[in-house]
Amino acid sequence: MEASFWHKKWASKEIAFHAASPNPLLTQYFNRLGLASGARVFIPLCGKTLDIGWLLQQGYRVVGAELSAIAIDELFAELGLIPQRSVLGSLVHYQAENIDIFVGDIFDLTPAVLGAVDAIYDRAALVALPDTLRADYTVLLRTITKSAPQLLINYDYDQSKQAGPPFSISDEELASHYQSTYHLALLRNKILEGGLKGRCPAQEKVWLLQSH
Repeated sequence: MEASFWHKKWASKEIAFHAASPNPLLTQYFNRLGLASGARVFIPLCGKTLDIGWLLQQGYRVVGAELSAIAIDELFAELGLIPQRSVLGSLVHYQAENIDIFVGDIFDLTPAVLGAVDAIYDRAALVALPDTLRADYTVLLRTITKSAPQLLINYDYDQSKQAGPPFSISDEELASHYQSTYHLALLRNKILEGGLKGRCPAQEKVWLLQSH
């Protein structure tokens, strides 16, 4: 997807993808990462997800990357936080207690800018990217996080019956991106009630990825 696609979505408030509560899959499975209190969790393409507030309430630190400044302005307003902003090249760094968000193109993030992270929560990043970008994204993610463990959520469905995003990610594709670095454990595989966007059958899957 072009960056303009997501900028338009946020500007026009076409954000049906934004959930009105923390993801129940996060609250159910996040402890499988085995993180200590104060661990730093990276959420790529984070938007203004309420998952961030939930993680902060659990005592974790959060770092995110997001294309839309509108989303992040709303995120901090909804958290009741006033961020400090600084420009880092093509990125804008929003910072408050226990939270750092980098606004701009995620492909401009470097390990030095991101800083050390203890885990990745990919709730809506891999599935938001077209197949032409997914290989580059997964290489980037492994590089900037030093292959930190991941909790990853994806959908698996007949892509010919429904256009993304969210895009379908098969088990075979997921393995092609990550099996050289991670052991992939399927924690949940459930038929998505009502189908994807109410239009086609889909499976919703939760994975735990831990480096070899």
